[in-house]
Amino acid sequence: MMSNHHGKEFLGFVATAPPIFLPERLWEFIASPKVKVDSMGRPREAPYGMRKIEAILQEKGFNAAIIDPDYLGKYLDSMKVLMLSHHDYFGYGPPSSEWWSLTGKEPLNRRSFIKLMNKPEIRKAKEKGVKIIAGGPAAWQWLYEVKKLIEWGVDTVVDGEGEKVVIDLVERALNNDPLPKYVYVGAEDVPSVDEIPIIRGGSVNGLVEIMRGCPRGCKFCSVTLRPLRFIPIDKIVKEIQVNLSAGVKGTILHSEDVLLYHADGVKPRPEPILKLHEEVVKLVGDKGSFAWSHVSLSALKYAEENYKLISRLMHEYLLTESRRFIGVEVGIETGSVRLAKEIMRGKSLPYPIENWPDIVEDAFRIMHENFIIPAATVILGFPGETGDDVVKTIELIERLKDYRSLIVPMFFVPMGSLKKGEWFIREYLKREHVDALLKIYNHSIYWAEDIMKNFYLKSPANLPVRILLKLFIRYAKRQVNKYVGKIEEYIR
Repeated sequence: MMSNHHGKEFLGFVATAPPIFLPERLWEFIASPKVKVDSMGRPREAPYGMRKIEAILQEKGFNAAIIDPDYLGKYLDSMKVLMLSHHDYFGYGPPSSEWWSLTGKEPLNRRSFIKLMNKPEIRKAKEKGVKIIAGGPAAWQWLYEVKKLIEWGVDTVVDGEGEKVVIDLVERALNNDPLPKYVYVGAEDVPSVDEIPIIRGGSVNGLVEIMRGCPRGCKFCSVTLRPLRFIPIDKIVKEIQVNLSAGVKGTILHSEDVLLYHADGVKPRPEPILKLHEEVVKLVGDKGSFAWSHVSLSALKYAEENYKLISRLMHEYLLTESRRFIGVEVGIETGSVRLAKEIMRGKSLPYPIENWPDIVEDAFRIMHENFIIPAATVILGFPGETGDDVVKTIELIERLKDYRSLIVPMFFVPMGSLKKGEWFIREYLKREHVDALLKIYNHSIYWAEDIMKNFYLKSPANLPVRILLKLFIRYAKRQVNKYVGKIEEYIR
């Protein structure tokens, strides 16, 4: 995770897969090359959530810094508390768990984290009495790895937004006071906007948060359990300036739905969105990279159909001679209206959920016409899913074949209000799931070649990565049918 993925967020998905076809070192080079660090091991770019914790600790007077894991040995004599964060510690999140289930091989992110925790430096730190506190988006995964928690001597796990609780935990650790094994940060314990600090070092690919929480209430998502908060533009601007000062040449505006920044409920308002982009583009300039982390398809459709907001943003602010597209992650999740009503009724708002397939296609057309390249997720194996539900998803993917996009299939992972559900694994695959996987992979391979040819990694410096990715795409084309054949045989 201590990587900027060659400045291309989409390549981070490759780190969720096991190393196949290529040696692990080359796989790591494609997915997660090392970022630049100073002589003390402090990285130029680091995961945004870690930057927030670093900032609040420094603000309160602690001698805290993010350190590249390869430099831990430098701090054995001075370290008192070792804090860990990860997007997917053990590969149980989507899409890592899907790759693992389909191939039988551990994903790269799990393999690399276990290597880190088995390093002699970690063992020596524990022998010296160092306390270990783990947090981040994947904190929940420690509940499935209690043996490793004990084996590695992890003292505390923090599940949720950590800015308010971390100070007390660090003070307890430094005073050798008892620490709770697991801390769950509920909605009443999250920080207010005023309590969220401004980062003090560069974030990976210039990611900057513009809001927290989501009002849509999808049952499979934990973000909807958090209250909605909007970050003021002056704070956003200051964080972009921090990134630019650190040498990060661009920004990613981060939210679960960027177009709902100061929205009227789930209806985008053009004024705050245009003002935000005007301020950001002033700083980033014509040559800096730019992306949105997430938008909802319904908000994008509403914004364009009511205000021409998407085309205005792209052609007045974002598209330049050197910035020919922007990327974003979107959620399709299912093509079944019946299932959508059960698990994500609010995802279509302000449109009725009965129109979900049409909403998805309309939004994909708008993105295609305006040079927005989405990485879209589809989730297979929801609780209560039927074969007909999967067929509806296949039919929707077929409708999207003419729109430039990458679609990432994921197996259901019990999270959010569905956390008591059952994991979806290879053993539960039906014929319809295999057909859906094949349809999705063929769609993504087709458009990946187009994106590579016309948009992605065009600079000479990225030539080695382009060559390796092209080889991987060719290999994937050959292997998809082989894997499908194995799965079909398994089903029979």
